[in-house]
Amino acid sequence: MPATRDPEIYRSYIEARKIWRSKIGWKLTHEEALRILNDVTQASQKGDWGARALLASFYREGLGVLPSNHVLDPDPVKAVGLTRLGVEAGQPWAFYDMGVAYEHGDGGVPYDVDIAWAYYLKAAELGSPEAQMALADAYSNVKRFDAEKIMLQCAYKQGYGAAADALAVKARGSRLYQEAIQLYQDGVKFGGYASASSLYLLFDDGNWSTSDKDEKEALKALGITADPERSLRYKAIAEALKINPDLKLIRLDQVLPLPPVKLPSWNGIEDAVEPTSTTSPTY
Repeated sequence: MPATRDPEIYRSYIEARKIWRSKIGWKLTHEEALRILNDVTQASQKGDWGARALLASFYREGLGVLPSNHVLDPDPVKAVGLTRLGVEAGQPWAFYDMGVAYEHGDGGVPYDVDIAWAYYLKAAELGSPEAQMALADAYSNVKRFDAEKIMLQCAYKQGYGAAADALAVKARGSRLYQEAIQLYQDGVKFGGYASASSLYLLFDDGNWSTSDKDEKEALKALGITADPERSLRYKAIAEALKINPDLKLIRLDQVLPLPPVKLPSWNGIEDAVEPTSTTSPTY
């Protein structure tokens, strides 16, 4: 990825992205949707890779879910065109997206699973956590569980919430409950809605609804009990992450530590969110 980014172009893109992530899609006004599209398009045309990736996703899915805020129809061909520019620049997100296009035969590219997996592999080697998750799933399907875990760990170590959640589920299946709870906590830090929901449900009752007798006893032995205040905090975080998965909660352990640490005061999810950086943007 590029080592640096133009600060002004990046600022325009990221402000548009913040508006896009600020509310559920149907709540966007037409003016907001149009500003998002225009600012992201301009930043993409000026070369910001994040804006290009986001614009490609808009062309895949459209922008504006209601007639009142609809500003862009899906155009898979244009999405693939933008993605090819990312591939030419050697960027992981683009190799992954091209894999998706070939796997489904979208955007004017032929359906070709072999080519799709070649793109996924390249993307994973370049560091795409989405591609690493795709490979993990493929390894699981052929019962290569050691390789699956390696791919999940690669994505997890990059701060990818879905990978932390997947590893937590595996740890729980192996009855490694302390490890599972810590992985869920890490998933929340990374912006993982599923992990936040799991911890909300855990502390709501002191166990999960699917817990068997042995699991309930093991959780109790770890000091996990029904904790309404912890549960409410995780629920609030889960609701925020459902709307804005871009949030990184790097200060989570300070405002919502795991038991047996007592809970400090709480002013809301903002206490846990990574502060806005004032330094020059990197990739």
